[in-house]
Amino acid sequence: MAEQAQENSPLSAAVADVANGVALALDGEGGSYALSALLAQDDRVALAAIRVLGADVLAPYALGLDPARGGADAPDARLVRDALAAYPPGADASDVSWWSYRGLAEASRAYLPAAQVLAAEAAGGGDDTWVRTDPWPRLSHRAAQLAALSLPGLAPALAAGLAGRTDDLARGFVRAVRRRDWLQASGVGRWLVRAPDVPGTLGLDAGLVYVHRMSGGDPRVALHTTAARRFPGGGPR
Repeated sequence: MAEQAQENSPLSAAVADVANGVALALDGEGGSYALSALLAQDDRVALAAIRVLGADVLAPYALGLDPARGGADAPDARLVRDALAAYPPGADASDVSWWSYRGLAEASRAYLPAAQVLAAEAAGGGDDTWVRTDPWPRLSHRAAQLAALSLPGLAPALAAGLAGRTDDLARGFVRAVRRRDWLQASGVGRWLVRAPDVPGTLGLDAGLVYVHRMSGGDPRVALHTTAARRFPGGGPR
């Protein structure tokens, strides 16, 4: 499964639609939220979009919104279960793909507990040594790709490892802003809002506002910056 949607494709359009819907729900502007209302059922592109965005497709439920659970046959539960089944990471998949897959399964168990959305435990991949050993540019790149795992209660070991590299993530945030890589900047920013001892000179809150404004309405950047505001320290605000 590709870790990012290609521009100007049906997949990128589906990803944008879902990201926009999630951002609106997190901001309290989208009314009731249902993933199934944003995507066509039994559509391979829709399932791929879920895998691209990962746990973020369930982010509104982390605010305590009551999903239409109704057991394992609830529409959102079916979509997530089908996405996990349709696009498992292959044997040669990257660590990011493994982490994203597991994070989506973990989010389904945390936020849709009555739905019993289960994924088979991956037999390999998902190594976490990179969190300790990657140089800061590579670390920031991977952390941004896994920003959805910064949601409350997900991937505590990953969160702890990244918290130990706050200074490196801060460097990555500044570098991404200077390079006008708004998606990476916003993704790194989500980890920084829950990290200890973020340098005050970073100006993180103002920086995220700037990133959002400069992104030109990119739905994925809007999702990241809204989630950063709604889940500081890993919890809702």
